[in-house]
Amino acid sequence: MSKKTFQVAMLPWFAMGHLIPYINISNKLAQRGHRISFFIPTNTIPKFDHLNLHPDLITFIPVTVPHVDGLPHGAETTTDVSYVLHPLIMTAMDLTQPSIEASLKHLKPHFVFFDLAHWIPALARRLGIKSVHYSVVSPAASAYLFVPGRKLHEKQWAQSEFMKQPPGYPASSIKLASYEALAPVGLGVNKFGSGITFAERLSISRSDCDAISFKTCTEIEGRFCDYIEKQYKKTVILAGPVMPDPPPAATLEERWEKWLGSFEPKTVIFCSLGSECRLGKEQFQELVLGLELSGMPFFAALKLPLGAEKIENILPTGFLERTQGRGIVYGGWVQQQLILAHSSVGCNVTHCGYGSLLEAVINECELVLIPQYGDQIINSRLMSGDLEVGVEVERDKEDGLFTSEGVCKAIRLVMEVDSEVGKKVRANRAKLSEFLSRKSLDSSYIDSFVQKLQGLLGMTSP
Repeated sequence: MSKKTFQVAMLPWFAMGHLIPYINISNKLAQRGHRISFFIPTNTIPKFDHLNLHPDLITFIPVTVPHVDGLPHGAETTTDVSYVLHPLIMTAMDLTQPSIEASLKHLKPHFVFFDLAHWIPALARRLGIKSVHYSVVSPAASAYLFVPGRKLHEKQWAQSEFMKQPPGYPASSIKLASYEALAPVGLGVNKFGSGITFAERLSISRSDCDAISFKTCTEIEGRFCDYIEKQYKKTVILAGPVMPDPPPAATLEERWEKWLGSFEPKTVIFCSLGSECRLGKEQFQELVLGLELSGMPFFAALKLPLGAEKIENILPTGFLERTQGRGIVYGGWVQQQLILAHSSVGCNVTHCGYGSLLEAVINECELVLIPQYGDQIINSRLMSGDLEVGVEVERDKEDGLFTSEGVCKAIRLVMEVDSEVGKKVRANRAKLSEFLSRKSLDSSYIDSFVQKLQGLLGMTSP
């Protein structure tokens, strides 16, 4: 197989934070001549056309998402609904199994990459297809939360369980506070889709697949990958950082280019909390007030709190007048990749989605970490504690709320020249940026990834 190409079917969870990493790895594989069939909800396809850099090799397979009681009509992805309705999106995705199976029978791919559709491994095995659990969650988080070593099936799910590391977890500063440990308990108790919990989905997906894969490097998270390999007794294949290539002739919107271009290099703070996060009104206001308090120019791309219709209506009194000319708060979609790469941007206040973190680091942006839930918290601890490449915003130990002063303090720590913490963090971040920016890094990992996939075709299914 060393010189042959293969065909991959991609079935990510119907959420932007999953679909985008899947199109990124699809582009990397297509660049090497491999053919991709990408399952994606029908009405979501137009949002991804510009991200398909190899339309001759990457084909979008439209998926009609069945309606489920409780979902708004036409809802396809998690972006279309509030967080509490995400389990119903999963239920709808489970109902696509018959149509996915029919398509796979017709397509006959060598592999199917998936993450939360736990029924894929058994389905793929029946069809003679190799299944790869391609995780968009970091190995550090995957190793911490629901590994077999926790023996959660033998215990009552409790916060205290997740406040400590699982047995044998690699040496790390990562741990969760009491309020942070509530969410994993919910993921193990509450149903997430058709009669199954989120934790059960992951367990079945990882235990039944032919291989587990992550978008990371041995140099950054190798010890966590080794731990996962031992826990699941499963081959773990790394794809490298999988940094997205910019679409051909991509240019930043003229209004943002003009505004950002009016500031000195590396002086602007870019704040973005991802495609899913919606802060409550009070925390939204504390965040933007923290940006204001820093005294630095800032561009905040933030989703409106639920129930809010206009940015102007929820900003603190006098905020627009005080920040005129040096601050923007925008509620719409922005070209994050191009903004982070702009010469004037020097700091990223981030929710700690794994892809966003690597994107900020590779663009030499200092990191202010303000995780919202789940794996983002562990990603933040990895970056601030183990790697010491960013500073996490302080929060109340009881309820997890942050203040404008805390946001400002974290920004100043990473940005001010005389800060001792900042000096260490900036030096470490610079080393990581240099490592991730090596031209050969991405290509060598993808080449190795392809070779290991080809080798997998000679193995028998578990």
